[in-house]
Amino acid sequence: MDSDERLLVVNRVGKTTIIANVVLSVFKIVSGIIARSGAMVADGIHTLSDVVTTIAVMIGMKLSTKPDDSDHPYGHEKIEAVVSKLLAILLAITAIGIGYSGIKNIIHSDFTRPGMLALVAAVISIAVKEWMYHYTVRAAKKIDSPSLKADAWHHRSDAFSSVGTLIGIGGAIAGIEILDPIASIAVCVMIIRVSVEIYIQAYNQLIDKAASQEDINKIKEIISGVKGVYCIDDIKTRIHGPRIFVDVEISVDGNLTVYEGHQIAQEVHDKIESNMPDVKHCMVHVNPYFKLN
Repeated sequence: MDSDERLLVVNRVGKTTIIANVVLSVFKIVSGIIARSGAMVADGIHTLSDVVTTIAVMIGMKLSTKPDDSDHPYGHEKIEAVVSKLLAILLAITAIGIGYSGIKNIIHSDFTRPGMLALVAAVISIAVKEWMYHYTVRAAKKIDSPSLKADAWHHRSDAFSSVGTLIGIGGAIAGIEILDPIASIAVCVMIIRVSVEIYIQAYNQLIDKAASQEDINKIKEIISGVKGVYCIDDIKTRIHGPRIFVDVEISVDGNLTVYEGHQIAQEVHDKIESNMPDVKHCMVHVNPYFKLN
């Protein structure tokens, strides 16, 4: 899938989730005010933060699809990883805010008994946010986008938050008010774990981590199938945003002409790039090989 197609997918998903989040946020905040539920109002504000992160993802994807230029000859794909790191940090901050609020409420015994409308709003929120998570994560896997995956988990973090709100509101209505802050702390831990995973993935894309062993094995298999390649001397790969750069060294008959050696190298280059869509560029270096008599 090329950059323009990836951008179209991100924009379609982004516009859909932005509209859904704005409507859901207004509904949750109004329901929280009417039902006298501070937890639901906070949950509504949390949902509104998803709008900001989705817009950030769309901007990051737009910038990352800019064509190569003289200042950035290897492209701009790493911008997406930068956005992913920022979203992971924002996700962690959101989680810490939820956990801090829960701890503070326990310390100060700040409990309330909300109305049933807040309970209904929590159930609706869980259903909508879980749908948004699956809708977004499917698109993220389709285009292999870490920033869109981060955005999907932001939606799920909101669903987790609503689960905690549901338990807390249900417990408060039943007379066990402390369940609300306890659930908030549990949600905080789950969201932080996800944010750390997203951050590490983005970090690896920024420090030129090697491709997976599965991809490296596939590259070796492709090269070995090219006639005229005596052996593979070296393979280096590096992840560049959602793409992969490959540098290989191969040995060919040292008695071949430069043109003949180049033709073999060109075939290796073409087969790797055509059979592995994630490879943005493959550089092939040819070494001479002389048989011993």
